[in-house]
Amino acid sequence: MSTVTHTSGQKRPDVAPPGRPTGRRAEAAGSGIGGRIFNGFSHLFLAVWAIMVIYPLLWVVMSALKTDSEVIREPLSLFPKSLQWDNFARAWTAGIDSFFLDTLLVLVFSVTLTMLLGSMAAYALARYEFRGNRLIYWMFLSGLTLPVYLAAVPLFKGVYNMNVVFPLLGPNKHLTLILVYVAWSLSFTVFFMHSFFRTLPHSIAEAAMVDGASHTRAFFSVMLPMAKPGLISIGIFNVLGQWNQWYLPTLLMQPVAGEPKNQVIAQGLIELSVNQGYKSDWSGLFAGVTMAMLPVLIVYVVFQRQVQSGLTAGVGK
Repeated sequence: MSTVTHTSGQKRPDVAPPGRPTGRRAEAAGSGIGGRIFNGFSHLFLAVWAIMVIYPLLWVVMSALKTDSEVIREPLSLFPKSLQWDNFARAWTAGIDSFFLDTLLVLVFSVTLTMLLGSMAAYALARYEFRGNRLIYWMFLSGLTLPVYLAAVPLFKGVYNMNVVFPLLGPNKHLTLILVYVAWSLSFTVFFMHSFFRTLPHSIAEAAMVDGASHTRAFFSVMLPMAKPGLISIGIFNVLGQWNQWYLPTLLMQPVAGEPKNQVIAQGLIELSVNQGYKSDWSGLFAGVTMAMLPVLIVYVVFQRQVQSGLTAGVGK
């Protein structure tokens, strides 16, 4: 603190004017004002972002409860004059039920195989050092850089040629879509689980093998339960990505003469909108979109905490 010398020879502290803080108090006051301004802008941005995300979802759900005339005359209004619950029954009987069953059949096997193969490959690459380890890891990562549209033509021709050799594979086959989904989702699954397995203490697996457990038993009984938060997180990402996939089913699930048509939910909704023609059943279409959207929202809301813990577990450790 500076001092001022008077004519009497005594020194007294230089007192700042009242109402004007000095030193650390001034810095704290400045940072406090800046922090409040930053928090205000942050909350304003988050509020605008929440409105941009919630309003379209709410608009779709409320449009599913309107009549066709209300959808056309007042498209942006949220509140219908009366709730039309029969829209959901009409959309369900129009083919949504079969779309749901086909989608669930594909996702049960594709997500399970993706999680199993992806976690096993990621654990081996993260746990064991061997020649070619990094090469294999970078080959998995290279799959993230390849857009699926570039592989459309060879994939389409390969699927049609495969039907000649393997009758269970080919166009309009569930097994074909399951295998393609697994190959499409495996790169990100290996990348995510590889980073997660590297954060886990491998001494526990080594202790289990000292007690007589094999590598397979140590993986399934020790390491895999420890990786539960990461498995839940990447599993939800795979469910969301494969549930909303439209391009691959449209490319591979082509109708074949003499066979029943197999379509997933995203593909079926597009066909419903096209097949309406001049009937314009907009309320039924919105009801179908709502039913396709609700399972995804329910899964995310139920497992929200697990997703957050899985994404932050690597940082915390």
